[in-house]
Amino acid sequence: MLETLAPVLNSPYLAAALVLAAFIPFAWKRFLTYLHIFQQEEYDGRRFLHWLFYNVVVDTKASLAIVLLSVMAKLYPSPAAVLALFIAVILLVVARRERDPRQTGKKKLAMTQRATRILRVAFALVLVIGLIGLGFGVAPVWVVLLIQLIPFALVAAVMILQPGENRIQQGFWNEAHEKLKRLSPVVVGVTGSYGKTSTKHILGHLLESAGSALITPGSVNTPMGIARIVRERLEPYHRHFVVEMGAYGPGSIERLCRLAPPDIAVVTAVGAAHYERFKSLDTVAKTKFELPTAAIARGGKAIINDAVLAFKDARDFTDAHRASMVLVGNGEGSEARINAVTQEKDGLKVSLTYLGKDYQLSAPLYGLHHGSNMAIAFVTALAMGIDAETAEIAMRSTPQISHRLEVKRQADGTVIVDDAYNSNPAGFASALEILPLLVSGEGRRILVTPGMVELGAAHAEEHRKIGTKAGETVDILLAVAPDRIRDFIDAYKAAKPDGQVVECASFAAAQAWMGGNLKAGDVVLLENDLPDLYERQLRL
Repeated sequence: MLETLAPVLNSPYLAAALVLAAFIPFAWKRFLTYLHIFQQEEYDGRRFLHWLFYNVVVDTKASLAIVLLSVMAKLYPSPAAVLALFIAVILLVVARRERDPRQTGKKKLAMTQRATRILRVAFALVLVIGLIGLGFGVAPVWVVLLIQLIPFALVAAVMILQPGENRIQQGFWNEAHEKLKRLSPVVVGVTGSYGKTSTKHILGHLLESAGSALITPGSVNTPMGIARIVRERLEPYHRHFVVEMGAYGPGSIERLCRLAPPDIAVVTAVGAAHYERFKSLDTVAKTKFELPTAAIARGGKAIINDAVLAFKDARDFTDAHRASMVLVGNGEGSEARINAVTQEKDGLKVSLTYLGKDYQLSAPLYGLHHGSNMAIAFVTALAMGIDAETAEIAMRSTPQISHRLEVKRQADGTVIVDDAYNSNPAGFASALEILPLLVSGEGRRILVTPGMVELGAAHAEEHRKIGTKAGETVDILLAVAPDRIRDFIDAYKAAKPDGQVVECASFAAAQAWMGGNLKAGDVVLLENDLPDLYERQLRL
């Protein structure tokens, strides 16, 4: 009987078929896992590969099991089909246990048309390579190599698809650009290292009070995101279009200005957010001023936070175009001078002098850093012809900004301060300052944070600074993914030796701690919530 089956069991074609049948579902699940991270890195191959190497993300479980199996096969020779069957079982078990990021994760994998195209091409690449290799027989080392090639196939797929992707995107870009030209709303571009989304939100509310305006939602600030909003939502009755413009490197805002030529430019701040993309704050400042350059070239105006004049390029540009610039802040030469910003339990109060007139602005917002955002939005509205009294009244009903120092009073007597969208040094410091105002009775001030990201070389220094400040206001620190913020934790402990530190592997672990420990009167600051690629240690 065994002699009869021997040719079948030793058939390289049967062995190859068994391995391939198991490898297909394994590779599909593994591709989804990597694509989830790749998507969060905006399909940037360089950043994705850096993440892979920095975090030492390689397959170990399946690969090690296959290597050990091959060693056993050398010591105890067996038919090719038997070895292939064991390899297939390993692949199927790992595939079954791997999580589906379309269903799990904080920010689930979105199978957009582009993601689907990338996945299909990458899968085809690996499958072709696998078929070529398996055609020469089942070699365990070849299977291991295929497994390790999966993330690199995604990067290759993006490169292969890029020409076609460029054509698709250019078509969307052209359609949006032509629609903007045809409908001709007043375009307000808003940029800044931080504060741009909040300022856009406040300004949009003021403009809505005086007529119809379209505001890019959330943090949509890329060419394709903006193009989609214009194509799908811009209507003839929209008098104003307020567009957030994100900077991902020199020239990125200039490209956005070609898509949506601005009549008004707003620059909120220049700071360490996204520092690692630019390497220097001078480069950040120069990139942000691509927006005022475009607006003034069209005969428009620029409203900027005078704090950005700390940078030479900003000063030089302002000096050369002073008649078209409106400065907002504390500087003596600023047209709009912020006299005071006061945080109260029911919101912010801003005392502002603009062109010789005094204004008392108020909004149900939290965080002193919003004071400059309110002032900039108010001045911009006036520059666009909105009546000052109308803008002041509208400011009082500004909705809280979702996940940006959003104060939520709970039925159990606790207060949650949701600042989870992202974090930067100025915003983090401002968030800490409101905790004493919101705590009540015997309540405790609790901070839940994984720290800040994209600070590059400034990571350690900025975390030490904010850790020291946290020690002045926080009773309990829930440090999420603590290994990446040791400088922060150490600085907090030094500033508050009697403070309690709870190290949490994930935000879910922090939530579990709060579920069993919060009491009436406590105020909890949720400062930043990292996407999966930062918080989750991927171990395959």
